[in-house]
Amino acid sequence: MTFRLEVALARALRAVSRRVGRSGGTTAPGRVLLRLEPAALERLGRRVEGGSALVSATNGKTTTASMVASVLQRAGRRVVHNRTGSNMHWGVATALLDAGRANDEIGLFEVDEAWLAPVARALDARVFLLSNLFRDQLDRYGELEFLADSWAGLVAERAGSASFLLNADDPLVADLGRERGGVTYFGVEDDSQRLPDLQHAADSKRCRNCGTTYSYEAVYLGHLGRYSCPGCGRERPRPSIAARRVELLGMSGSRIEITTPQGSLDVELLLPGLYNVYNALAATALALELGASLDEVRAGLEGAAAVFGRVERLVLHGRDVTILLVKNPAGANEVLRTLTLEDGRLDLWLALNDKIADGRDISWVWDADFEVLRQRVRRVTCSGTRAEEMALRLKYAGIDAPIDVEQW
Repeated sequence: MTFRLEVALARALRAVSRRVGRSGGTTAPGRVLLRLEPAALERLGRRVEGGSALVSATNGKTTTASMVASVLQRAGRRVVHNRTGSNMHWGVATALLDAGRANDEIGLFEVDEAWLAPVARALDARVFLLSNLFRDQLDRYGELEFLADSWAGLVAERAGSASFLLNADDPLVADLGRERGGVTYFGVEDDSQRLPDLQHAADSKRCRNCGTTYSYEAVYLGHLGRYSCPGCGRERPRPSIAARRVELLGMSGSRIEITTPQGSLDVELLLPGLYNVYNALAATALALELGASLDEVRAGLEGAAAVFGRVERLVLHGRDVTILLVKNPAGANEVLRTLTLEDGRLDLWLALNDKIADGRDISWVWDADFEVLRQRVRRVTCSGTRAEEMALRLKYAGIDAPIDVEQW
């Protein structure tokens, strides 16, 4: 079978999956294509004349990539993008079925942390946005150092031939760009958002170079902040793209002043939480790298909609309902922080699962600071495959509101 026929078969499978409403429409076509032609990524990637940019992180890569796509759409660029969030190599292969339909199109792919290196090599990517590394799905990836080593090897391999956009506030990510050219840093520089101290669940506490415990001047989210190493003197790089002023508005979003080498812009972001401020900074860095203007960046960020499964807003029986995805302590703590900005007492529905896609190990809920919700909750419903464990965690957090358990 020729490659043209293999691609046609994968496209037909995708069309059928979409028509019958099957979720496999984002993965099955790529899986079949890669089974028929293991070099499909390389061959399809060469059709993207504008080159490929890859986005990877533990938290926020789907939302960040969506923000960048929103900006590039306003800039009039044709984008090949795995917009549904299928971010392993078969999801990228499915997205690439649409490649080659315009001369100046850009490949924009969010990529799973562990799949970044092989996908980057297959696509010969020229731009990398690396946003954060948090403890997540330990049963799949092990400790953070495993992923950091993989990323460091990739950066060393691609140095000189690719650009890297790195989060200055994450020590593991920032270290990847030290003493290298072609690196742009982004970060938060508004100490009104600093936390009282480093959270006990913070992941990256020791210098990767010498092993000394970091000293933090400001902590913004998890282990992200302004840090230095008393042992070897390494410190947080100064970001050229920074959030100088951040006003969090609870579930309504935020107002941000972003400074860049091209100038500054004020953004009204509809997505809530400081984690989405970081996503907006990362998206700004990549969009500017890909040639967007400041006006296009502002319009794209302000027009960015919630990504399916990440932030969902709906009206149910006349009541406003918001659904937020959390999957590790850092993300959970930021959602909890955002909830505390809301007025009045809260009705919560918490679904805790331990399926393969979520990660079998749910022990991370004990590192999330549910204690901040004391006296703020009116009623809780715990659901999911591990509903009872979720209810137990809330009891230990001192939540004295009625708790219903509806285990699936």
